[in-house]
Amino acid sequence: IALATLSTTALAKDLNIGVAIATFDDNFITVLRTSMERHAAGLDGVNLQIEDGKNEVGTQLNQIQNFIASGVDAIIVNIVDTSAGAAMSAAAGKTPLVYVNREPDNVDTLPATQAFVASNEIESGTLEAFQICRNLRAAGKAGGAKGYLMNGQLSNQAAVQRSKDVHDVIKMDMCKFMTLTDEQTANWSREEAQNLMTNWLSAGEEFDFVIANNDEMAIGAIQAMKAAGIDMKKVEVGGVDATQDALVAMQAGELDVTVFQDAKGQGAGSVDTALKLAKGEKVDQKVYIPFKLVTPDNVADFLSKN
Repeated sequence: IALATLSTTALAKDLNIGVAIATFDDNFITVLRTSMERHAAGLDGVNLQIEDGKNEVGTQLNQIQNFIASGVDAIIVNIVDTSAGAAMSAAAGKTPLVYVNREPDNVDTLPATQAFVASNEIESGTLEAFQICRNLRAAGKAGGAKGYLMNGQLSNQAAVQRSKDVHDVIKMDMCKFMTLTDEQTANWSREEAQNLMTNWLSAGEEFDFVIANNDEMAIGAIQAMKAAGIDMKKVEVGGVDATQDALVAMQAGELDVTVFQDAKGQGAGSVDTALKLAKGEKVDQKVYIPFKLVTPDNVADFLSKN
């Protein structure tokens, strides 16, 4: 029996997963990456090799090719540019591939060896914008409210969808009183959002709300408004992701709405899906992990989740 056990152990093969991350310079994606590492560390014989795509499509394609050349059992991609899905899928060939967090443009035509693990972005922007609408109505501004929309990287499906969600909400009868004075991209960046908000403030237009595609941009907008001496109680500000910094800003009375995107769940789910594909098992090709609305009323429930 002992010999048989040793023999089985000796034959057991470690599974190696190559992970191509869009960028290491992003708070949410850092949580996503860390969750993959922690989840894999708790599994026997699972090794991750994680590479930084530096927000460059060419770099990420090279990483996929290098992973295949090194003989990995599966690949996880947090894609730089969601319009490059077909190229990434083709580059992977027969090697199992899992897209995580960002939806590639070819998500509906993935081969059987590929899958997508994320959250449904139709929920994110809709939950955010609708809660801002409700808050404005509660504040007595249903007669008319003006505001700004900050877009993420426009090469990213999540940014495009979240902004579409906002436009769809303000077309609803209940929220038609909301109008956008301007919308521009701040590329998911706190610093760029601060600069953009400063420019908007310099125009001297009155406004009631700022809706951002993610928390980093919402925080940048808040920093600019605070620097200009604006009373944050008089402006509704929303973001998406429920990062720790955002939750702190919400507790401080500065951020009014965010939407919890389960980075830990997505990270662990992508590793599990990659392992199943590597073993030849069938998986759901689209695995959606629900978004959850976060407001000052339930913020305490989310402080330890990311």
